[in-house]
Amino acid sequence: MPLALPTERLHLVASAALDRARAQGADQCEAETTQSAGLNVTVRMGELETLEHTGEQSLTVTVYVKDTKGGGPGYAKGNATTSDFSPSAVAAAVDKALAIARFTNADPCAGLADAEDMARDVPDLDLHHPWAIDVTRAQEIARECEAAAFAVDGRIDNSEGATLSTSENEFIYANSHGFTGGYRASAHYLYCAVLASEGDAMERDDWYTSHRVPSKLESAADVGRRAGERAVARLNPRKIATQTAPVLLAPWIASGFIGHAVSALYGGALYRKTSFLVDSVGKRIFAPAVEIVEDPLIPQGYASAPFDAEGVACRRRTVVEGGAIQGYFLSAYSARKLGLRTTGNAGGNHNLLVRPTTEADLIGLAREMGRGLVVTELMGQGVNPVTGDYSRGAAGFWVEGGEIVHPVSEITISGNLLELYSRIVAIGSDIDRRGSKQVGSVLIESMQIAGA
Repeated sequence: MPLALPTERLHLVASAALDRARAQGADQCEAETTQSAGLNVTVRMGELETLEHTGEQSLTVTVYVKDTKGGGPGYAKGNATTSDFSPSAVAAAVDKALAIARFTNADPCAGLADAEDMARDVPDLDLHHPWAIDVTRAQEIARECEAAAFAVDGRIDNSEGATLSTSENEFIYANSHGFTGGYRASAHYLYCAVLASEGDAMERDDWYTSHRVPSKLESAADVGRRAGERAVARLNPRKIATQTAPVLLAPWIASGFIGHAVSALYGGALYRKTSFLVDSVGKRIFAPAVEIVEDPLIPQGYASAPFDAEGVACRRRTVVEGGAIQGYFLSAYSARKLGLRTTGNAGGNHNLLVRPTTEADLIGLAREMGRGLVVTELMGQGVNPVTGDYSRGAAGFWVEGGEIVHPVSEITISGNLLELYSRIVAIGSDIDRRGSKQVGSVLIESMQIAGA
């Protein structure tokens, strides 16, 4: 299902919104127009379960008006959204945003990002690769994926289904500094989840692949096979005694583990003092070998962008070096609240690359660990963003003599993130590149494990 509107139409709607906002008294204004289209197909037990075509468009206009009541510094802000691109609807959205602003108190930190921070050169990051796939072929791929999972082992006897999703989107951002920019992007996804049973025991697991380029997805057979193998491997788990032991986080778990630090470095959490990493720049939080780089400009990258949601140019930078924090993730507003400068992260972080410290993968790090726990699944939230206290339900595998000996379930791993980050022993080369945080397996010297 291709995008419905030509790019020029999005430009014209954004431009019309800005023109009206200025004419009606906005001191600053910005507009974002978006459109998206997609196809989602889910097959379960070989039969079509859901079929969904998606398509939408929207205009979001934000205006900033100087304080005319009290004469104080800053701007009052108003915001409105519409999915109707007709001239009357665009005008009504602008007028609503202005009405809201005139009843809002001025904020000295509100306003557009500074004009000098706007992106000047906008590189093509090769993010748009639409998939010309019809419903029939999408169902065939999903069925092939699920069938491959069932073929792994006779103990796989049920399924949550296989899902193929493909989408493309486009946005245009423009503001009263004269900045206008935008691009199209695509995202494709194939997922399978199955259940294995033996006697009274039943276990579930899954696998997925995602990429901006459809030809770079893992094959349907491989996705299904991995889902099936993972489910069977978890059968007949054992409980383990409560203890302190080394813990090895699989890459897809390590991504979230690193993500807790990233969230704590967001400007909103920092200026509200709801982060355990307040005033952390220059402080060694991680083990000395840990290095994290943010690179927004990776071609075809999952979280690549030439500029952020405020038009600020995105640049490669080091976030953690030698274990020490080098910078935060700031929008224009949060930067002003902290007395700093935007880092081009309005809308979130970009591709975060965690440098491996060894050539070993999960199996190699398990050998290095010798005895301990491999975590392949986490349950529940259990993270206090203010204190860094961490407690999560977990499942995985127990390692003895450097070898996986049996699956483990019904346990909890816990500690404080400040301590756990400092105890990172090694980061593997088996990097999971499916998300915005790209990291391999992470070996932690010790964690508290609550078991039987």
